Amino acid sequence: MVGIEVTEPKEKCEDPNCPFHGTLPVRGQILEGIVTSDKAERTITVERSFYKFIRKYERYEKRKSKINAHKPDCIHVNIGDAVKIAECRPLSKTKHFVVVEVKGDNK
Repeated sequence: MVGIEVTEPKEKCEDPNCPFHGTLPVRGQILEGIVTSDKAERTITVERSFYKFIRKYERYEKRKSKINAHKPDCIHVNIGDAVKIAECRPLSKTKHFVVVEVKGDNK
């Protein structure tokens, strides 16, 4: 339904910015990360870890980035959960992603 292979939530919601029950199209990047914050309303912060090659030292360094993502009402996540987020149109100044699937507890 969304255009990517994810399981659709069992709950229904009235959120217009839901890719399953609203009118929000998803396109572009599909990323995975760990939820680090859920304090804002309908917003979570997802942290991704990756390795960056440093050419001068011929070594890798570990880096991380934080991404704000919209959390529809039909998807329930907690801090520490692994989630899959998909790129969408800009929803606010800092939100350009939406949660499409909860992968499970990452503890």
